[in-house]
Amino acid sequence: MTAKSRHDALQTVEREIGVMMRRIRKVTGVRARMIDPHLQAASYLMLGHLVQYGPMRSSSLAEVFNIDKGAISRQVQHLVDLGLVVRTPDPEDGRATLVEATEDAARRVRAVAAERLEWWDERLGEWSDEELAGFADVLTRYNAILSEPQEPGSTPHGPGAGPA
Repeated sequence: MTAKSRHDALQTVEREIGVMMRRIRKVTGVRARMIDPHLQAASYLMLGHLVQYGPMRSSSLAEVFNIDKGAISRQVQHLVDLGLVVRTPDPEDGRATLVEATEDAARRVRAVAAERLEWWDERLGEWSDEELAGFADVLTRYNAILSEPQEPGSTPHGPGAGPA
């Protein structure tokens, strides 16, 4: 690949990731409303994480989502108010609490996920199994590279910089 074509390819990657990010923001809001009409998109992502990985402390959620503890606290309270999560004492430290998705919330999240997979299968139906697996591998590699810790003093600049 020549320097010019590499530069062009990098610009295309940057542009297409921007398109993907805008689409994801839109779809996340739609999926949140499928769980509950009042569920905020950011809280939907947190709920999905809790369903996938199980109960955790708010401080761990703050690390995962790279947002301050105050914002996490507001989102957790939003989820509690909607009856989608509960706070329970941390068995390892009685002073701390864990945030856990309710069974009903987990059922709703799994239903939305199943519908999502059907949608993806329809949209990518013309792709061969090999093309789909290759795309999945490239996305996995992309996310792994961008999740690597930055050198001290460096500033993340790109989409996906830092953990998401």
